[in-house]
Amino acid sequence: MNIALLGYGRMGKAIEAIALNRGHHIVLKVSSHQDHIDFSNVDVAIDFSLPNSAVHNISMCLNANVPVISGTTGWLEHYDAIVDLCKQTNGTFLYASNFSLGVNIFFEINKSLAKLIGRFPGYTTSIKEIHHTQKLDAPSGTAITLAEGIIEETDYSEWTMDNPSYEAIQIIAERVENVPGTHEINYDSEIDSIEIKHTAHNRQGFALGAVIAAEYIKDKKGIFTMKDVLNIS
Repeated sequence: MNIALLGYGRMGKAIEAIALNRGHHIVLKVSSHQDHIDFSNVDVAIDFSLPNSAVHNISMCLNANVPVISGTTGWLEHYDAIVDLCKQTNGTFLYASNFSLGVNIFFEINKSLAKLIGRFPGYTTSIKEIHHTQKLDAPSGTAITLAEGIIEETDYSEWTMDNPSYEAIQIIAERVENVPGTHEINYDSEIDSIEIKHTAHNRQGFALGAVIAAEYIKDKKGIFTMKDVLNIS
């Protein structure tokens, strides 16, 4: 499979190493914003660029009829427009806030726990995420996905980075040198506390999931998520 890497920072380099090890070819590397890209020899594009470049990159792929996956966060106010473009072009698009296989399992555990606890009053929910200092957006896309999963299963209606309320889950974002990504969900009551946590030890899990997702969408049409890749109903 011929892969284009849109964004060639640390994640792009980690994806490159895993893709080559799985027998694929990296035929294009884009490390900065470009208005014109030749996709003629590309089977799938993987976007791990910057928030202000992601929409442009994804749009170019869809208009060139190139399947594209994106792990860039911080641009999701334009997600519906990208979905519309994918439908208009009969294209292929997959977005994930986190491609780690373990994190996607964690998403499901999070929703199941929220559904159980949502039946019992008295617990206050909070989310804490810790990432490296180079991460530009806060809270992380993963933390937002976790919050949205809790909201689906409980009486919470929103999340906030300010003081929590009955309606809003508080997300605490910390930036620490050389931390790939840690996410904690805490349910606290006067009686006890329940906590679940996912800790990434390196970027390999994110990179592997991205390559597996690229392999999955190569010959498909439509809009997909990691649930489709992992066959999670």
